[in-house]
Amino acid sequence: MILLTGVTGTIGREVARLLVPTRPVRVLVRDPARLALSGPGVENVEVATAAYADRDALLRALEGVRAAFLVTNDPTQPDDERFVAAAAAAGVRRVVKLSAFAVGEEDADDLITRWQRANEELIRGSGLEWTFLRPRAFMSNSLAWASSVRAEGVVRSLNPGSGNACVDPRDVARIAASALTGPGHAGRIHSLTGPEAVTPAEQAAHLAEVIQRPLDVEELTLDQARAQWSRRYPAPIVEALLESAVRQARGLKATVDPTFERLTGERPRPFRTWAADHAAAFA
Repeated sequence: MILLTGVTGTIGREVARLLVPTRPVRVLVRDPARLALSGPGVENVEVATAAYADRDALLRALEGVRAAFLVTNDPTQPDDERFVAAAAAAGVRRVVKLSAFAVGEEDADDLITRWQRANEELIRGSGLEWTFLRPRAFMSNSLAWASSVRAEGVVRSLNPGSGNACVDPRDVARIAASALTGPGHAGRIHSLTGPEAVTPAEQAAHLAEVIQRPLDVEELTLDQARAQWSRRYPAPIVEALLESAVRQARGLKATVDPTFERLTGERPRPFRTWAADHAAAFA
């Protein structure tokens, strides 16, 4: 049995889409009402309801599980520690952890990066077989522009001229699925990027092409970005995102990593492909 966490989010949902048609899968959710899986085999998915803080429910969810995909998103909570302790107690063999590209960059020291570094160290010392996925920013982050694109024909971004080798979530999910089901991934770190660095201005141009509508690009100041992100995130997360944005402005997120192509024999999807496949969200 494979257990997936994060299935109400971007990567976990894509991993489920790949695995559910071919093998037994159990998904861990806090609120089953938020679960929105579809496609072949979805009727056979086992749903386990538990919060990471509920050890007894977590142990029940992990019963009979061989491999688990671990996604956490709150740096203020010891959720990785809770999950790993329960996984070890339940006899889970393998954990595939969604981490972050910046963990491997010495100059990155924001809250989120420090938290993920600590999570990786925790898992290394757990006795479990592990694989770390370190993606660069997700191409799907551009969905944050969807409402302004639809309503105003505008993309608003910090550093619109600074490149980021962002990655398609579907490519991250493909490597996660392989690490959960196949050999050769134990003790490995897979750093994942797209095939090229693209700037927000270039992303806007790709979106304009696929929706056949001109788009303006407006540069946000740090204060404007802080105010915008504060409507969605707590203050410590906002400051971490701003620190990360400063690194992008310095050109430190443009490096393309060959890991995806080495593992699959294929080039990762470019942003223009992601944009074409998600045009309906912006049109």
